[in-house]
Amino acid sequence: MVLSRSTGSIEHTHFDSFPSLPNPGDVVVVNVSRVIKARLTGLRENGREAEVLLTKPAHDGTWLAMVHPGGKLKKGRTVRFGEDAVGEVVDVLGGGLRRIQFSGSLTVEQLMDRYGATPLPPYIDRPADEADEIRYQTVYAQENGSVAAPTAGLHFTPEVLDDLRAKDVAIAKIVLHVGPGTFKPVEVENPVAHPMHEEWFSISEDAAQTILRTKTAGNRVWAVGTTSARVLETLANRDELKATSGWTDLFVYPPYQFKLVDALLTNFHLPRSTLIMLVSAFAGYEQTMNAYRVAVAAGYRLYSYGDAMVVL
Repeated sequence: MVLSRSTGSIEHTHFDSFPSLPNPGDVVVVNVSRVIKARLTGLRENGREAEVLLTKPAHDGTWLAMVHPGGKLKKGRTVRFGEDAVGEVVDVLGGGLRRIQFSGSLTVEQLMDRYGATPLPPYIDRPADEADEIRYQTVYAQENGSVAAPTAGLHFTPEVLDDLRAKDVAIAKIVLHVGPGTFKPVEVENPVAHPMHEEWFSISEDAAQTILRTKTAGNRVWAVGTTSARVLETLANRDELKATSGWTDLFVYPPYQFKLVDALLTNFHLPRSTLIMLVSAFAGYEQTMNAYRVAVAAGYRLYSYGDAMVVL
């Protein structure tokens, strides 16, 4: 779906026509974070299964994780992964998080490779399979760190990227490691009170200069996904379009005024999510709601493995 912010008009097309939308001199910004096999299944002391979903490493060598069953995995409890590794709950944090200390013969990366699974979203009610290891990953994924895919990028193929470059459209790569908070619904009436998840991002000097040259020349900056949009707007709000890395908890919702993003490619998102709020801030609330009504009536597929929308 192609939605015009200025007119509200809607066009239906296919993604292989996406390269016809940017103009020569524009830049398409993609998130090259790679999904890790962060969903680990092991055994508790009583021999029953437990699940540990790694979210991010801590500075002290432990990992923050979400666990199931949460009520059973208190401080001091352990989960064993074969004969190779043990994870011990060393702290119980807020928001359902645990701090896990791993020990054994495997590094955490080796542990994920041997015992981990692709962490599909909670609304996909089936175990991940080998196909998901490929399909739940963008073709340009490079840097390990996400526990959820930057799903707007799943539509790209090498051919689409080649078509963009052939048209003199630049591809700028940024990184934002997606955390599980992306699925946390907004449960408060006032969005200001929503505790936004913090995610790590980085941008190279080459990408920053490409985006800056594009903007200075009066051409458009295209954000592929809400993750790329959040990185770009984080940089704009900090007035630092340069090589940098750090954490962002930027929550974009109406009436936010975008400073860097001129066009947005995104999937169709869950109600009451921070993602649909960002889209509403960019496209306008009424136009976003109308686009979703049209999408549902037309049989568009929603969420992670669903269809895409471009907002011009």
